[in-house]
Amino acid sequence: MGMAAPRFAPVSPVSESRAYSSPDHVPDGWVPQRPGEVNGLQPRESRLGAQGPDQGFALRIARLLEPEIQVTPGEHRADAIRGCLGIALRRASIFSRAPVVHDLRLALVIWGYFDPSPEADLVEVRSGLFEGVAHTAHHYAEGRHIADLVPESTLRLTPELASARYKGDWRTLTGVGSASH
Repeated sequence: MGMAAPRFAPVSPVSESRAYSSPDHVPDGWVPQRPGEVNGLQPRESRLGAQGPDQGFALRIARLLEPEIQVTPGEHRADAIRGCLGIALRRASIFSRAPVVHDLRLALVIWGYFDPSPEADLVEVRSGLFEGVAHTAHHYAEGRHIADLVPESTLRLTPELASARYKGDWRTLTGVGSASH
């Protein structure tokens, strides 16, 4: 087998012209058959999250939005971010894409983290739900619960529409209903 040569390289006029030829054997198509490979669709069970591409990018987005996050005394920005990341990733997965700033912005809006003076009822609910979720190793289930609370109808809203509805309808948007959690 010879090496490829540039077009301007001299070629003997009596040598055969070189052209592509198919190999004698064409292998069969690849199918997933090793242990651990997903056959068909991604599984959907509790605690599996919402699969999607480039989910780590949501952490970069969170760092950019962190200065805008408003927390009350006793709350922590890290808990707000971690609790809202699952919502953002769920939203991105609904649209079959990687997370974008609008996903995290919507999650933070519905929980009142951009509001400098949120309703006391909202703060009470979110404080109980979000407390400690930044410690994922110990509070993964709680973070998943927050993500799973939010109705899909909320996730399909634009951040602007969610903002417009937030003040009077945060219970419906977050999925906590009218009873305290």
